[in-house]
Amino acid sequence: MNLRIFFDTVKTSVTEHIKTDPASLYNHIVRYENTFPSLDYADIAIIGLTEERGALNAAGTAGASDAVREKLYALKKGNGSYRIVDLGNLRCGISLDESYKRIKEVCEYLLNKNIVPVLIGSTHDMDFGQYLAYEGTGKFVSMANIDASIDMYTLSAERNRQHVHNILTHEPNILFNYSHLGFQTYFTDQDILTVLEKLYFEMYRVGQVRKNLEEFEPVIRDADMLSFDISAIRQSDAPGNKNTHPFGLSGEEACQLCWYAGLSNKLSSIGFYEYDPLEDEKGQTASVIATMVWYFVEGYYSRQEEADFEDQKYTKYFVAMSNEPHQLVFYKHIHSEKWWMEVPYPLSKSNFARNSIVPCSYEDYMTANRGELPNRWILTHSKLI
Repeated sequence: MNLRIFFDTVKTSVTEHIKTDPASLYNHIVRYENTFPSLDYADIAIIGLTEERGALNAAGTAGASDAVREKLYALKKGNGSYRIVDLGNLRCGISLDESYKRIKEVCEYLLNKNIVPVLIGSTHDMDFGQYLAYEGTGKFVSMANIDASIDMYTLSAERNRQHVHNILTHEPNILFNYSHLGFQTYFTDQDILTVLEKLYFEMYRVGQVRKNLEEFEPVIRDADMLSFDISAIRQSDAPGNKNTHPFGLSGEEACQLCWYAGLSNKLSSIGFYEYDPLEDEKGQTASVIATMVWYFVEGYYSRQEEADFEDQKYTKYFVAMSNEPHQLVFYKHIHSEKWWMEVPYPLSKSNFARNSIVPCSYEDYMTANRGELPNRWILTHSKLI
């Protein structure tokens, strides 16, 4: 597959003033300027999105990726031997649906080569294409979405207001879990929350996330893809969004969540959506997003080996319960102090049981010690039935 035909080059004017600094990311990322980068080199591929038809009055989002690049390339290189390419800006399709399909094809190709797509720009409905890229993997997908609202408004004329509904109802259904972080209750229809609860999906208010950010590391660690709407960040930190609000995550908290995403061996794609440079007079939001990308990259190059729970690096804990199940099993990595727990599949017709080991937190372990089933255990078990 020749990806070059789908992309426009990175504008040299965006990064012209940065190239003299040898420590800048400009000198450590291979860009599509004259020659298309070799993907044999890459761990991570940056993709700019310019599609703006997913929302009304979204013309500014077409320039989002270039505005972020200008800030990103000026940052200093972190740890690790970077193998990052910038493929340029993905050309829009003839129709909006064609743009989704184009994102799907490009991301699917990259995923098959174990390259992590980092999508920057456009409206939030572009994560539909990001999700479709997993159809060819033959596996069920867990998705984490960070957004101030839950976009399931099917009567809206704007695709970025209904994209979550489109993901949940898409056939074939490959979605195992959907986790929504940072929603604000006064922007959320209670009927939507009821629907998601019946599907055993996870929804967390912005107050819950901010109160104990570390508690949500397992949520990110369990996701295959992360979709980040910039409206989830408060207005004072990220004003470059038409739907920005006074309340939300801080820029530092957004960076911390991106660090968690980078660290996760399971997470294989990430998208940053809804940034509008026309609303961002001083480029503050572009700087925030660039720093979020930097933390994701830094986390990626700090990843540890895949979990092997038979390894001596893991301590196994058994917690006796008074009711069914009579025992819960937890694992803790002795160095990272990350936790996992076993969630048993129901007995099959052949009376053979399997276990799914899912990320959890120390608080889940303490909940079990109090004789209560952790909510993560309940939700996961309900989806396995």
